[in-house]
Amino acid sequence: MNITPKWWHDAVVYQIYPRSYCDSNNDGMGDLRGVISKLDYLQTLGVNVLWLSPVYQSPMDDNGYDISDYQDIAPMFGTMADMDALLAEAKQRDIRIIMDLVVNHTSDEHPWFKEARKSKDNPYRDYYIWRKPNEDGSVPDEMGSVFGGTAWEFDEQTGEYFLHIFSKRQPDLNWENPKVQEEVHKMMNWWLDKGVGGFRLDVIDLIGKEIDKKITGNGPRLHGLIQEMNRATFGDKDVLTVGETWDATPEIAKLYSNPARDEFSMVFQFEHISLTWQHGDKWSPIPLDLPALKRVLTKWQVELADEGWNSLFWNNHDLPRIVSKYGCEGEYRVQSAKMLATTLHMMKGTPYVYQGEEIGMTNVAFPSIDDYRDIETLNFYKVRTENGVSPEDQLAAIHVNSRDNARTPMQWDDSANGGFSEAQPWINVNPNYTHINVAQALDDPNSIFYHYQHLIALRKAMPVIVYGAFEPVFEDHPAVFGYVRANDDVRVLVLSNFTRESVTVELPESLQAEQVECLISNYAAPSTLAQTVTLQPYESFAVVLPA
Repeated sequence: MNITPKWWHDAVVYQIYPRSYCDSNNDGMGDLRGVISKLDYLQTLGVNVLWLSPVYQSPMDDNGYDISDYQDIAPMFGTMADMDALLAEAKQRDIRIIMDLVVNHTSDEHPWFKEARKSKDNPYRDYYIWRKPNEDGSVPDEMGSVFGGTAWEFDEQTGEYFLHIFSKRQPDLNWENPKVQEEVHKMMNWWLDKGVGGFRLDVIDLIGKEIDKKITGNGPRLHGLIQEMNRATFGDKDVLTVGETWDATPEIAKLYSNPARDEFSMVFQFEHISLTWQHGDKWSPIPLDLPALKRVLTKWQVELADEGWNSLFWNNHDLPRIVSKYGCEGEYRVQSAKMLATTLHMMKGTPYVYQGEEIGMTNVAFPSIDDYRDIETLNFYKVRTENGVSPEDQLAAIHVNSRDNARTPMQWDDSANGGFSEAQPWINVNPNYTHINVAQALDDPNSIFYHYQHLIALRKAMPVIVYGAFEPVFEDHPAVFGYVRANDDVRVLVLSNFTRESVTVELPESLQAEQVECLISNYAAPSTLAQTVTLQPYESFAVVLPA
């Protein structure tokens, strides 16, 4: 299958978590006007798509992923006029805005749910998933919530339980009801008519659930529902759609992203993220096994080569900072951040940059659980410490994997609160803002920021990076990740040392060269490739091999 070129194939997406990005009115909370004020900065970086985490009306039980009105803006972020201004200002800079859309569940304050809980025969009752208690009054089944505890909440007024796979304030929509589908499609078209550039669809793999069969993710009805959504909304429009799919395999990802199937542009898969979770438990972190990471990333590169499209990411609003996770947040922070960027951005797929990644922001180690704001972090701290885990051990796990690592305010300069706000922010700034910030990065020609800028420019300039074949090298090496990107015209070798030690490798003859063109590097640029190559700590480079 030949891939038909799309505008998003050579695009780079920048994710903004609005409450933590820039506070324009000094109330401690980031907002849409703050985002508008930074569009020139983002244009300088070179990104051409902004993915906004939810800014809809919401009681903020889960930081906006609990939506009470899909067609209004939460006052903390501004107004619909501000949203319209953002769309217009971004368009002037050739930047598209992608909305984060949550349609697996709503807030319990959404008008649909308020109606649904009034009576069992309310017209909106069947918009949600209800079950009678067992004869002894207990929950309908043992299904657990992602945020801890049961996934069923008792409603006193009607005497039945409603399903919430996430917080009890996030009741799940019933996608078996055609009226739910119609309402969601109508709302999506309203946003498309406003001029948004697409959607990131939160936990979309859950909408095909069949609860009585104990099926939540990847249900048998899922792909039919997505194809109906495609036909009814974005299918005939030139927009980017990406589904969040935690349990996707390459085979499943092809179902979502093969253009012939009329579903999404691409999906987020998380197999490379959960490698450092012992037995799938993020609160039991384990060290990175590099050969395992290489196997996973290579598998996705190779299997989706001609039947679908990859999203490339290290970070998002739910994940720890990658320089702390797979790099070195201390002595080699700059080198390892550049290495991780090169490794990812030279692959095939659409890269995503999460706010602060481009300046090497790190995890935060707040001293007390009282400093944390994330509902998942707080719930699991309570559950685990009540079940015998020491507060010190659970706090240590939180320092590694809490979602709040990604949610501390953007570090703009070394002034109070990192230049994010003149008021006390909703969550504390990482104390290292005094030396890790945008102002410092823009002043340093060798900063991580300019490395990202260079990578983004290379992708736009070189079709081999966008469409070339992917060939792994040094597949079993414990320290070095290497691969070749190739098309009919050019071969590019990418080599990265994932450790703080110098590493020497023997290059196969096909990769040796008396002269190479270096595209990007984080140490001195190599000009030749001998049989033996020594990589410095976290060294990484991409070179064009002779034809």
